[in-house]
Amino acid sequence: MTATDLSPLGPPWRCFEDLKVGEQRQSASRTVTEAEIVEFARAHDPQWFHTDPEAARASVFGQVVASGIHVLAMWRQLDHTINSDIDFVCGVGWEHLRLKRAVRAGDTIHVTSEIISLEPSRSGKPRGTAVTRYAVLLDDGTQCVTFESINLVYTREGRSRGAGG
Repeated sequence: MTATDLSPLGPPWRCFEDLKVGEQRQSASRTVTEAEIVEFARAHDPQWFHTDPEAARASVFGQVVASGIHVLAMWRQLDHTINSDIDFVCGVGWEHLRLKRAVRAGDTIHVTSEIISLEPSRSGKPRGTAVTRYAVLLDDGTQCVTFESINLVYTREGRSRGAGG
């Protein structure tokens, strides 16, 4: 085993051949704060019901809520804790994205992932396509965001060629 066989977390990379349809993972939980909701929104999505706690009390939400983009950024962080050992080439799309419930200050969220399909490359390139169903959930199981992520993943051949292809 060489250093290039290891993921950034230390364990060996999991290549396309190592993945299994039905494989499920769950992240640890994290609690969302009002301060981070407001800070993110002021920088990236300055809607008043994300940035102004006082004005947001008059919104349909009754308080500031996390921007959908913020929730997806938190998903990305939590997903890295459970799936960063996969030897991804890159993401190529999302399907069926649904923002089902606002994330509020004080909510505790976690991420689940389930591989729902695997398809080897039709072009002969050393990679395959993995489709993963994701959810951002409250700890009581309430779904906040759901979607399917389509990703290219290196095969062992791709990894042994220095991740080329």
